[in-house]
Amino acid sequence: MLLLAGAVTTARPLLAQQKPTPVIGFLLGGKPGPEDALVVAAFVQGLSETGYVEGQNVAIDYRWAEDSYDRLPSLVANLLGRNVDLIIAGNFPAAIAAQGATSTIPIIFEVSVDPVERGLVASFSRPGGNLTGMTSIAIELMPKRIELLTELVPQAKAIGLLVNPNNPTTERLTLDMLEAANAKGVQLRILKAGAESEIGAAFAALVELHVGALILAPDPLFNTRRDLLVTLASRHAIPAMYVYRGFVSAGGLISYGPSMPAVFRQAGLYAGKILNGAKPADLPVQQPTRFELVVNLKTAQALGLTVPSSILDRADEVIE
Repeated sequence: MLLLAGAVTTARPLLAQQKPTPVIGFLLGGKPGPEDALVVAAFVQGLSETGYVEGQNVAIDYRWAEDSYDRLPSLVANLLGRNVDLIIAGNFPAAIAAQGATSTIPIIFEVSVDPVERGLVASFSRPGGNLTGMTSIAIELMPKRIELLTELVPQAKAIGLLVNPNNPTTERLTLDMLEAANAKGVQLRILKAGAESEIGAAFAALVELHVGALILAPDPLFNTRRDLLVTLASRHAIPAMYVYRGFVSAGGLISYGPSMPAVFRQAGLYAGKILNGAKPADLPVQQPTRFELVVNLKTAQALGLTVPSSILDRADEVIE
């Protein structure tokens, strides 16, 4: 009996030391698609590099806004109701929703805007508060995309910009793009699509507006309709510039932007650090250091375009 009592006494502290499996809430603005599958896999990879393996010692609760930004606050509230230990906010609207819902639960964001200017963090080096993360600076790169597109399609006197009017970054993006277009001596035509049903009409307006080339703004609605957008660009024979490499792999003409899998792998590394005790306030906001220029020569040929050597020499990947 004494031996048994001793065993019970010894077991109690061990049981008390066992921690429940941490839960990560992963919030994305779009719906499951090929682009999001890549970034989710990269996040899980980064997380595993810190010792956390999904389904073994960490759980991930995925929530999709299905392109409806007004759903984000309720999705965040749902995650908070599950007592998640950490929230991953996959775009700026998701980050704003999470920031407005909690000042204590750590939030790691991936945004395409300047997080300091937009009030998410105090500074890049010392974020402060409960938020940190990554910025792909996709918005800031939009003027560079105009420069590349006018180089590739110099005959285009008007360039279309396809935006989602429901995205809170659209107004600022449009102003920056108008300024960049003026600097390059081309006209900018704004095309709007706030739902999949509106995308076709936006492309149909290209002819009426005499648009010679098109740039897609970064938005979950467009990211999850990759094949549709590439198909419409081909059908309308419009040279199109995309944000992400996956569009060019699927038959798009050209893309310029950061490697999103690399960005989300870093988010996974940060998630592991926070689960191990690091504070978001002490983790600097990360910015990409490398940007990918990808060109599809087969698509260029189909459009009757000759890709100049100035672009080919700088390209990270040329698809033939």
